[in-house]
Amino acid sequence: MAEDLQGANFSHTRFIFMGFPELYKHRRLLFFPFFIVYVVILVGNSTILFVIKTCESLHGPMYILIAGMALVDVIVPTAIIPNMLLSFLFDWNEISLVGCLTQMFVIHFFSSFESTILLAMALDRFIAICIPLRYTEIMNSTIFKKLSIFALIRSGSLMCSLIILAKPLPYCGSNVIKQSYCEHMALVTLACGSIAKNDAMGLVVAYSIVSFDILVISFSYIRILNVVLKAASTKERRRAFHTCGTHLIVMLFFYLSGSVTFLAYRLKINIPTDVHTFLGVMYLVFPAGVNPIIYGVRTKEIRNGIVKIFTKRKIGFVQNNITTVKQAGLLRSIKI
Repeated sequence: MAEDLQGANFSHTRFIFMGFPELYKHRRLLFFPFFIVYVVILVGNSTILFVIKTCESLHGPMYILIAGMALVDVIVPTAIIPNMLLSFLFDWNEISLVGCLTQMFVIHFFSSFESTILLAMALDRFIAICIPLRYTEIMNSTIFKKLSIFALIRSGSLMCSLIILAKPLPYCGSNVIKQSYCEHMALVTLACGSIAKNDAMGLVVAYSIVSFDILVISFSYIRILNVVLKAASTKERRRAFHTCGTHLIVMLFFYLSGSVTFLAYRLKINIPTDVHTFLGVMYLVFPAGVNPIIYGVRTKEIRNGIVKIFTKRKIGFVQNNITTVKQAGLLRSIKI
């Protein structure tokens, strides 16, 4: 049957997500952990965005980058988790080719944008620690505009190339995607024709974004480590290690989890579908869930900002209640 379809130049226009086949009977139970994770992601990152926007003391370069990351960490999970939740509850696991390509672009574009943010964070710490006297001069609105343009051009052009190469492929064999969302290699491996160009473009993306960013980030932190170890003040060392340690934790989560899924396709490692799906989802979801905890708990300024905002709201609430009680008492005395 597949051969007849191929001969007729047939190509699937709708695809089915396999998701977690071994856990299919328990799919409704999977709804709860992923729903809780999604709520944590939305609440945590929205809180970070609100605090940074509200507190004027948090309008510096590093906090703007943290806000950018929080925004990305809302967009990417929103592109995949709601679909997964509907699939778990109602078996809505189909997607059109156009929808698949759109989801693929959103996920890959914003993931690569997050990599640029991590690169900018590393450069920010490098300038702040290694050449602090020029920090204000270098880290200004102009550099942010240049970084934003660089990220848009780099991510936009590379991701558009992936979509342009994937769209015309003949998907005449299986239409079952072994993932819970549209990932580039998961889709193009279903094509009947040659995917050599897609494969090569995937490597270009990996080297142009991941490899380049990791090299620059590694160079920045090696220089930072060298300067910090030579610092005379123990307090300065502790503070630098604390800040840089936070960023390194985020980067390890982001790059290591993504590398596992990338290498699984490239090296054709035989990983169980459920495990592969879980790793693919965690690559996008796990950093988005832990970033607010890391930056909210470990970053003193943001933690103080959260406490300050909620303390003000609590005081305002109490004062309003006192005013209401006084007004009610005054009205009673007038009636009497």
